[in-house]
Amino acid sequence: MWSPSRGDNSRIAVTLRCPPDRRRRFRAGEGLYTETMRKDKDRYWDCLDQAMEASHGGRIEEALAWLDEALRVHPDGAEAHNGRGEILWDDGRIDEALIEFDRATLADGKFTAAHLNRIELLIEELGEFATAARLADELLSGRPHLPRPDRPLQAEVYYLKSKALFYRDDLEGSLFLVRRAAKAGGELGLYCAFEGQVLFELGQFLESKRVLERGVAIDPDSAHTLYHLGLVLERLEDGGDEGGAPAVGLESASEAFARANSLEPQQFPLPSVIEEAVFARAVDESIANLPRSIREQVEGVSILIEDFPTLDLVREERISPQTVGLFMGVPRTEAMSTDQPLDLDRILLFKRNLEKICHDQEDLIEQIQITVRHEVGHYLGLDEDDLERLGLA
Repeated sequence: MWSPSRGDNSRIAVTLRCPPDRRRRFRAGEGLYTETMRKDKDRYWDCLDQAMEASHGGRIEEALAWLDEALRVHPDGAEAHNGRGEILWDDGRIDEALIEFDRATLADGKFTAAHLNRIELLIEELGEFATAARLADELLSGRPHLPRPDRPLQAEVYYLKSKALFYRDDLEGSLFLVRRAAKAGGELGLYCAFEGQVLFELGQFLESKRVLERGVAIDPDSAHTLYHLGLVLERLEDGGDEGGAPAVGLESASEAFARANSLEPQQFPLPSVIEEAVFARAVDESIANLPRSIREQVEGVSILIEDFPTLDLVREERISPQTVGLFMGVPRTEAMSTDQPLDLDRILLFKRNLEKICHDQEDLIEQIQITVRHEVGHYLGLDEDDLERLGLA
């Protein structure tokens, strides 16, 4: 959903250039011209209001039709282009949405919402993290044709660039920027949630716990914050170091997961827990279902089942604590050129991480098979692009 903004950046500026011999004629008709422009402006904003109402009611095509009418009245209306972008984004039409955000920024370089929407879409939908980071830097540059980088804008841009760096595995840079966002914009629940997530990925579980607890205190109904607090509590409980009782009324990781699930059940399913014997049997079946030629190649590879990646893997090897599977060793394609013993090759499957991403046991069994095939692919020397092309990513 979207809402048109009527702030300073949303003014409709119309410049009419008249040759000298027509200036008198223009002045003579100035009253009529001004009245016409006033009516057009009123019509433009009325169309935006109608589009917003239709959008909030879920009437997507009607909302887009109203915005088309707004652009017929004022073709360079940044608000209308931005509104179309937001609606198209919600409707999954990502490329069209990006075009509309681009048009909005071209129509009014100081229209902040379109700049921020474009950067966020590049991060969340298109994975163009370098481009997003570059655009964020431009917004912070203070160039005269762009919005003035006051503290609220700085906070939003720091946060978005922090996300771009996070997805590029620059966790320290991401942590630095999300803290700058909080310094510029105040300690919002959103910033606490993301800072806690970055700290969790860095393996700094106790500090992550403290930050996420602040986030829950600020916004008790943030499913994202509750879920990540559950992840942290789970690791602290598993390591025998609970770091003190949670300060936000949560007794355990399972309670945090349950609260997150009650708020957003599709995004945060409850862990689908199965017995170790059932899990091991699913792994064996996954190997048995491989083509014979591949089974013969992986006969010497150990497959180990653990709950989580170790803290050393997280901190030293930069393995995400949420990783579901990992191949450790030398890919078969490189084995002939190394002296490393082949019996060190192994595949690790992380049971409790797999359980958390599945809605039910059937889903979990399928995910185990996918993960086994994925890690076997790494052993055979396939990279992520190869695996994605083969449907194993």
